Amino acid sequence: MLKHPDFEMSRSKKALNMLLIDRKNEFRELANVVKISISTKDWEEFILKLCLDVSDVFKAWAGREEIISLQTANKTLTLLRQLSKDKSSMIEVTHLLNIAYTLAEEFKAVYRRIE
Repeated sequence: MLKHPDFEMSRSKKALNMLLIDRKNEFRELANVVKISISTKDWEEFILKLCLDVSDVFKAWAGREEIISLQTANKTLTLLRQLSKDKSSMIEVTHLLNIAYTLAEEFKAVYRRIE
């Protein structure tokens, strides 16, 4: 189950299931990149967590956080390393970052609409 300080578990599960209806291919693409088998239990939640992390570290990259913690810096480098492994260009990495960021933002929008 998705555990995140900003999201209630039951609502987040509903939001994830709704998002997967339209975005399952993007989840699979990211799972393939980070070498998570889609037969793994709760693989979608792992990928959603990765997407939420990308959304969080984007705040640091964009300068929206005054002070960047060591944890955020490490998370940033880890995400970049995971997503850029075996890639030949920044365009490929940027494409994956865009997918992850978009999924996170769409998840947040769906979550807000669920009561």
